[in-house]
Amino acid sequence: MEAMKENRMGTAPVGPLLIKMGIPMMASMLVQAFYNVVDSIYVAQVGQEALNAVSLAYPVQNVVTAVGTGTAIGVNALISRSLGEKRPDKANRYAVNGLFLIFCSYLVILLFGLFGVEYFFRTQTTIEPIIRGGVDYLTICCCFSFGAFGQAILERILQSTGKTTLSMITQGVGAVTNIILDPILIFGWFGLPAMGTKGAAIATVTGQIISMITGLILNMKLNKEVDLSFKGFRPDTESIRDIYVIGVPSILMMLIGSVMTYLMNRMLISIEPTATAAAVFGIYFKSLTFLNMPVLGLAHAMMPIVSYNLGAKRLNRVMSAYHLCIAYATVIMVAGWVVGFFFPQLLLGFFNPSPALMEMGCHAMRIISFSYLFTSYNLVSSTFFQALGKSMISMLMSLARQLMVLVPVAYFLGHTFGPSYVWYAIPIGELGALAVVIAGRILMEKTVFRSLAEADAEAGSGAAAA
Repeated sequence: MEAMKENRMGTAPVGPLLIKMGIPMMASMLVQAFYNVVDSIYVAQVGQEALNAVSLAYPVQNVVTAVGTGTAIGVNALISRSLGEKRPDKANRYAVNGLFLIFCSYLVILLFGLFGVEYFFRTQTTIEPIIRGGVDYLTICCCFSFGAFGQAILERILQSTGKTTLSMITQGVGAVTNIILDPILIFGWFGLPAMGTKGAAIATVTGQIISMITGLILNMKLNKEVDLSFKGFRPDTESIRDIYVIGVPSILMMLIGSVMTYLMNRMLISIEPTATAAAVFGIYFKSLTFLNMPVLGLAHAMMPIVSYNLGAKRLNRVMSAYHLCIAYATVIMVAGWVVGFFFPQLLLGFFNPSPALMEMGCHAMRIISFSYLFTSYNLVSSTFFQALGKSMISMLMSLARQLMVLVPVAYFLGHTFGPSYVWYAIPIGELGALAVVIAGRILMEKTVFRSLAEADAEAGSGAAAA
């Protein structure tokens, strides 16, 4: 019987491989970030209350992203590892059980969309126009979130086999659809009624559903290494456990971001009732997403390379992918620091700012931009630990960045010195995450890396004896 052909993730030079896999993913995630930013830019033209409505909805949207992406990350790592172990049967089992888990997750969000949205907004603000716009927007996003869930896992299945160009197509098709529909539905072009935040939501879910359908077609037709057939399917408890061992810490890590954003929005509105600071925070988050996406694209390209070579017990390729990814990501984030520190007014100008918003925003962006100098190392390291199956370390990083350090420091600074000092908490949070990364690296040196080095040495001895 002919041996299974070796995947390029185990044979190609790591540097060119990371770039080749990373560029399509960076491009697709930049497009994704671009249409998220464009959503806010268009909504901001309706007014600051509409911008605040979309910003206050972000924690729930991030829950959808967290559950979908976290589950998909577990599936991604396990498929790549199974292929590295030459076990395509395991890869197929992880894929279909991952799709089953995604469907179950959607049902939970659907119930929240039907019954919990208005209460969620009323816990954050009493400004009725913000509540009405937010309920219109978030109800649609939740009830039709099956597109976001499906898109997340189908893209990761493509990525897990190294087909990042197909992943880029999947994401790009949905993003372009959203960008085209946004102004048409928000402002009522071509004879359609102007729908404001409701129009933005319809554009968003339409793009996600089209992206999901595209991903399904590409997986079924072109991804021959994974079989998505549900014939005779029954949920497999072992596969589900394996997926969530990696995925749950990733989900919790991203849910921490939802909790942090929710608490920050409430705190900012309490100390600055005009909600200008909350609007600045919303713009910061959209801008950070745009900057983080190419870094995450690189990190997600690194993940299957690391997982595959972890399964194949090749330490040199595992570490080479990690170090090169950090180097490339640092260049991106330094460029972001330059823009945020020296030219914040150009960024804020896209969001139709009032004079108060421009003044507060420029001050905030100059402070926040220093956090970018640490973000590249932290983001890549977080994904690296997930690929090694050590997602708890990644979760501790997020806890340090966004809850254990950022929120308490922001609360203290805001209530003691005022809203203009809150922004110092963000770079302080990144330093907290950096401390966890350093501790995690020390732990890895004593466990995973040592075992891989021993396997490399044994393989070398066996080859020499032969």
